[in-house]
This record gives sequence, structure tokens and C-alpha cells, in this order.
Amino acid sequence: MSAAEAPSLPLSGLRVVEFTHMVMGPAVGAILAELGAEVIRIEPLGGDSTRNLPGSGAGYFPMYNRNKKSLCLDLKSAEGLGIAQRLCGSADVVVENFRAGTMDKLGLGYDTLAAGNPRLIYCSEKGFLSGPYENRTALDEVTQMMGGLAYMTGPPGRPLRAGTSVIDVTGGMFGVIAILAAIEQRHATGRGQKVSSALFETTVYLVGQHMAQMAVTGQPAKPMPVRISAWAIYDVFETADGEQVFVGIVSDGLWQKFCEAFGWKAEGADPAYKTNAQRVAQRDALLPRVRELFKGYRREDLVAILERTGLPFAPIGKPEEMFDDPHLAANGSLGPTTLPDGRETRLPILPIEMDGRRPTQGGMLARVGEHCDEILTGLGLSPAAVADLRARKVVG
Repeated sequence: MSAAEAPSLPLSGLRVVEFTHMVMGPAVGAILAELGAEVIRIEPLGGDSTRNLPGSGAGYFPMYNRNKKSLCLDLKSAEGLGIAQRLCGSADVVVENFRAGTMDKLGLGYDTLAAGNPRLIYCSEKGFLSGPYENRTALDEVTQMMGGLAYMTGPPGRPLRAGTSVIDVTGGMFGVIAILAAIEQRHATGRGQKVSSALFETTVYLVGQHMAQMAVTGQPAKPMPVRISAWAIYDVFETADGEQVFVGIVSDGLWQKFCEAFGWKAEGADPAYKTNAQRVAQRDALLPRVRELFKGYRREDLVAILERTGLPFAPIGKPEEMFDDPHLAANGSLGPTTLPDGRETRLPILPIEMDGRRPTQGGMLARVGEHCDEILTGLGLSPAAVADLRARKVVG
């Protein structure tokens, strides 16, 4: 869907004001923006420091701030704070992810803003929901460690965080779910409310399946690298050209397809391998043979056979390879994005379809304070007043 079609997006007409930094908070606004909302990002004078993070943080800003408008304000000044409060008075949603109490001290807490805008939905993205930990400082990695995800990801004794900001992004998604639920409730009540999601509780929700495993079996879940698999063939295998492919045979029917595809007629007819439970019991003998089999194929040739069989499989990909993935290219999963320095690239858009289309507003990244004049004149300030505020470094 092109920017020209934006009015047809489901959240078109919704105004969101965002006081955020890093990933979790911006992820909320990024999702709402892709769905059509007008998202106004409040940045400090000079711009948010996330714009200039090096190394592994270099992708945070372009990934989670496309399609947003930028307004720089000095929130420590009475005039800057007053502008922020007026802007929030015109908003449907406010999103923030600063430390507990920060927004209240600024005069931008929920109670203050809702007094003048009772329809306001106020989303706080936090490290922890209400409780003994709520005032702790948290990061994605902190809560992965606390909540059991790092324990489950790494080998025993070596907790390992997931290879992306999975809790920041998922926590942002839960924030969006809460916002959309509050919008639906507002249709009935006419009033907004404060909603929150948090990193720690998000982590625990994601490891809930392992908690349930303990409840069902009475045995603690083992880290994934040493888990007892439910299937005999469910692993990463090396190919003749030094590449890797994951293959999972998760049903008796798929076992028969595997045997047919690779000429294992005897194994397919062997009663000792008939059921999954029997194959699991024979795993130590079976897996080395499968490894030897796959080692005889180049990855390209092995993938071609697996594609025909319908077996679950996956070549082991790298993030940089996704730019050239034929499936993503064909279905429009990568949207054009203009970086602040003018370079063009393509980045993932929302992984959903609505009425057969991919919702997106495009991929523009706002320059620092780019929409200052547009937003402030929209609040009723004259161009001369805006120029005066800029000269006095209240806005930028």
C-alpha cells in the first residue's frame, strides 16, 4: 500500500504523541504509524541520541521511527512544557517509556493530561508492571536474564540473550494490543485510560510454555541446546558445501515422505521406526545416519528435494541475506526507506496482511525537528511565534 492510499489505513485519523527513546517505546509508535496513525515524536533539542548510536544500536532509529513526525522541545522550559501539554490535549494516544515518575515530574503524567483530555489513552512502556520491582531500571537484556529466556537460550551455565531486541519489540506489541483494546473500550465508555506493558512480564509470558511444561511434567525445562526433543529428527544439519539446513520430521506421515524422497525404502518399512516414539528411542543411532545422508548434498540440491517433500526445513539465514530473499521481494515485505543522509534502503514492514494488502505509510525518516512549523501552526501558533520560540531554543 502506498503513501497515497494512507487514508484507507485502519488507524487513519488517530493522533499519537510519543515521548520515547531506544526501542520499546518507539516500537509502539512504529506499529501504530504503519497502521495509519499520525505519530508525533517529541525529541530533545538537537534530536534523540538514539539517532546516532554506533554498532549494534545503529539500526534502532531507522527501524522503529519511520513515518513519524519530529518536534524538538525543551521540556524543562515552561513554554516547551506548555506546548507539549497542548499537543497532548489534541491527542488520542500518548506513549512514553521513561523511568517511573519521570513524566509525572515533568507535568506530563496521565492524571495531569487526562484532566484536560478525558478521552486520552496513555501507554506507559516499562521495565516492570506494578509490584516490588516497579522502580528498578530494566533493559531488554536484564529481563531476558531475570525471566528465564537467557537460561533457556544458551547451553547450561552460559545464559545467552536472544539475537535481537525480542523483548523490547514484543513488549511494544503488547503495548499496541493494550492501546487498541482501550480504543475499543472508549467507543463504549467515551473515556480513555492508562495502559502499560513491561519487559519483565513480557519475558515471563514468552517462557510460559516452559513453566507449563514444569506444571504438566513435574520436571524443569532444560535449556534449548540440551533439551530432550519431542522428535527424533529435529536439528541443524551440515551440507557438502559447508552450509547448514534445519530439518524437522514431526509426524509419522512426514517420516514416510522423507524415506521416499531419499530412497530409504528399508527404513520406511522397518517397524522399529514406524512411530515417532520409536524413532525417538532410536535417535542416537538414527541421527548420525541422517547427518551422513545430508552431508552428501550441496545445500541448494538438498533444499530442492526438501521443498518437494513438504517437510519443515530452513536454510540457516543471516539478517543481511534477507535483503535479497525472493519471497520477501515478491510479497512486498521490505518497504523502501530513505535514511536521514538521503541513502535509500529497504526495511521490513508489519508482517501482516489486511484484506490482501500490506498496511504501510511508506518509509520516510524525519529529520531532527522537521515538522516543528507544521505541528505548532496546527496548534494555532503564528509563524512569527514559532520563529521566536526557535530563536530562544524552546523548540527546534
